[in-house]
Amino acid sequence: MSVDDVRPDLPTDEALAHEVESGTGALRLDLTRRLAAEGPGTGLLVMAVVGSGIAASRLSSGDVGLQLLENAAATAGALIGLILMFGAVSGAHFNPVVTLLDRLLGTTTTRDTGLYVVAQVGGGCLGAILANLMFDLPAVGLSTHARSSGALLPAERGATVTPLPLIQGCVRTGRAAVIPFAVGAWIGGAYFFTSSTSFANPAVTIARTLSDTFAGIAPSSAPMFVLVQLAAVGVADALGRPFYPHPRSDPHPRSPTPPTR
Repeated sequence: MSVDDVRPDLPTDEALAHEVESGTGALRLDLTRRLAAEGPGTGLLVMAVVGSGIAASRLSSGDVGLQLLENAAATAGALIGLILMFGAVSGAHFNPVVTLLDRLLGTTTTRDTGLYVVAQVGGGCLGAILANLMFDLPAVGLSTHARSSGALLPAERGATVTPLPLIQGCVRTGRAAVIPFAVGAWIGGAYFFTSSTSFANPAVTIARTLSDTFAGIAPSSAPMFVLVQLAAVGVADALGRPFYPHPRSDPHPRSPTPPTR
């Protein structure tokens, strides 16, 4: 019995190519406008992560647990808002691993994937610079916060893998509307139940090297974090396919429908 026979109402690959976090946006805009959302969106996310970390360290000096709570709450709230803001425009990936998984699943193209990643990394770096400037710090201050403990890498792998099946589980069962809240809640919680505080995003990791503040990561620690995060894409793909097979899938997935405007 095929997936179609059980749930003919589930979204097809063509429909998934325009959903939040699994495609390029319901508005089906041209690539330029999608990149114009994806870059600044990632920048605003990093600005929220870094800026709330700076604010928390100043407002709650000496209480690291409270600082982390404030940082997590601000990040989760910003992420929910940004996905709601840009989900229909670009898909609101804001994360290279989300984009790469979509490429593996055939819901975006190789060209779009490469340009999305460039926009995400560039936008994230600008977001870190803006956060520094907002709090009267040097525009770029390389972080001295080493995160090199052996326990951090398995934690980071798990932190990166788990949101990906969460996204696919929502979008492939017709619940794309809950993705902003599901992803925001998961990331906010993962700040506390992972020893790495759940970076889970190569673009954000790279950007956080530019701020020597609470949320920063030393440039010497970042490469291993990024490698672990990228490797998590393959794990998430292997986990997601058996659980959420493609309804009416084609062995040669089609490219997203060309923009109509």
